[in-house]
Amino acid sequence: MQLKRFVFVMLLSFYSQWVLASLPIQYWQTSSGTRVYFVENHDLPMLDISVEFAAGSGMDTPSKSGRANLVRHLLSMGAGGLSEDQITTALADVGAQLNSHFDRDRAGIALRTLSSERERKQALGILARIIQYPEFPQNVLAREKARITLSIKESSSKPDYIAERELMKMLYGDHPYGLNDVGEINTVNSLQRDDLLAFYRSYYVASNAVIAIIGDVSRLEAEAIVKSLTENLSSNQQKTEVPAVQIPAAGIKRISHPATQSHIQLAYPGLRRNDPDYFPLLVGNHILGGGGFVSRLMEEVRQQRGLAYSVYSFFSPYKEQGPFQIGLQTKKEQSEEAFALTQKILTDFVSGGPTEEELIAAKQNIIGGFPLRIDSNSKILGYLAMIGFYNLPLTYLADYLVAVEAVTTEQIRQAFQRRIQPDGMVAVIVGAVE
Repeated sequence: MQLKRFVFVMLLSFYSQWVLASLPIQYWQTSSGTRVYFVENHDLPMLDISVEFAAGSGMDTPSKSGRANLVRHLLSMGAGGLSEDQITTALADVGAQLNSHFDRDRAGIALRTLSSERERKQALGILARIIQYPEFPQNVLAREKARITLSIKESSSKPDYIAERELMKMLYGDHPYGLNDVGEINTVNSLQRDDLLAFYRSYYVASNAVIAIIGDVSRLEAEAIVKSLTENLSSNQQKTEVPAVQIPAAGIKRISHPATQSHIQLAYPGLRRNDPDYFPLLVGNHILGGGGFVSRLMEEVRQQRGLAYSVYSFFSPYKEQGPFQIGLQTKKEQSEEAFALTQKILTDFVSGGPTEEELIAAKQNIIGGFPLRIDSNSKILGYLAMIGFYNLPLTYLADYLVAVEAVTTEQIRQAFQRRIQPDGMVAVIVGAVE
């Protein structure tokens, strides 16, 4: 055990030094308020850029639910005088790739392109048009509204969708985090082009932007890129605060469904991205239900009793308290037994915390797998964007490993007792025993 501990500490030291040496993050803020996070890396002739805004579904309202998603979705479907097909063709011509990100807090677009002059110039020109001059064409809007509403209709009969939607309503009530990120059929159908333009003008502004860049460009080139992407954005300062999350009333909702399996979901308000309990909860959840086959939930629910093929738990941290969730599927006739066992495992974990053996195994798993989480520019870009959006320390990635190693069993027990009340959980069983 002593030798394993020594090797583990040595690996931790190596990883921390490697992260610090390989990711010298440069930060600056433009005169219009855009925050920029840049890593210069000339190993490959590639450039990765993301531009994100505080324009996630948490900025929606009940009457216009789905608007934030539709704005983000339509950005690249007509902009700056170019049609959707012209944008697609221009990017394909230089081998560039465009992706988007959307959640309760954030909305944005990421570009990957070759760093050679012709390819980079053309790809960045397209990205600049998309961000600064979206057009939201009427024909495209009508088509995408029809597609989204059809998708909602199709999903509305599926037990996993029903469980998730009911769970979020119970967990968040009237809070914006409880809104369906893609909207409801009636709200999506009612959205007009002017609604999208109003949202874009309110939230896609320079002071609300975070740009992450990694790749084969110099600092001066990165500064010029940032200017080209933001110089024609509005500089109006918009309020993007999210209201505090209230603790919901505990309850269980059982919903009939013809599926042969019951879908069971439990939830409680979890943690914020900058929460002081972040790392004890992260490591603790790995032991409870986030560590796959080595987690307690998987061991006791599946391995020992065969009540579910898969059972898991996770935290989703946001600006405000994102959900802590536990989920599983089981045969309908054993749903109540599986549900009761899951509750007991959670209660026992919150009461007693993990064992020292569980903690050591979790740390080795998390730290040992960490290099795979930052083994490409695109993965690092995601971390840069997250660090920037939530104003985390520039040393976050190196601090991450040290913070994980420092967690104790008592810190995990205390953090879960402070933050999770097993008797206060909301729960949904779709496909309940009739």
